[in-house]
Amino acid sequence: MVMAARAGLTAERLTRAGAELADEVGFDRVTVSELARRSDVKVASLYSHLRNSEDLRTRIALLALEEMADRAADALAGRAGKDALTALADVYRDYAREHPGRYAAAQYRLSPEAAANSAGVRHARMTRALLRGYDLAEPEQTHAVRLLGSVFHGYVSIEMGGGFSHSAPDTQETWTRVLDALDALLRNWPAP
Repeated sequence: MVMAARAGLTAERLTRAGAELADEVGFDRVTVSELARRSDVKVASLYSHLRNSEDLRTRIALLALEEMADRAADALAGRAGKDALTALADVYRDYAREHPGRYAAAQYRLSPEAAANSAGVRHARMTRALLRGYDLAEPEQTHAVRLLGSVFHGYVSIEMGGGFSHSAPDTQETWTRVLDALDALLRNWPAP
């Protein structure tokens, strides 16, 4: 991952290079210094485009949220009910498998202002739109959004950590059953 032209350095290019680095070595190991070292440029060259490592991590998180939101929008188009639920869940799982560092970045705690202006807002809107197909109103809809996020992220994190690799059945079979169970729960949401 060598930056071809030092003169071509931009915050966007550095963010993308940082995202690639995160996928390679892990999001927690991404720093401006490591990015400079791997890009064969001086650290000082990067500081004219990035404030610090936290700025770089925030930019990677925003990129990851945007990429995932774009994928989710495409996957959800024209779908409802269980089809939409499965499509959204698969977006998260597939993205995590393809881009483990970026997926970790999407969990990064953003400032309230950055979060409000991020694609995280799109994720919430899409999830709420999916839940309208299950006829959930507030505050139950918020509970369901949190449940889906917890199940998707929890399953993906355990699977990626190898937690399910020591026993049968195959993780895809379990994933399908988990989504069946979520669909059944959402169709039969308990009264408050």
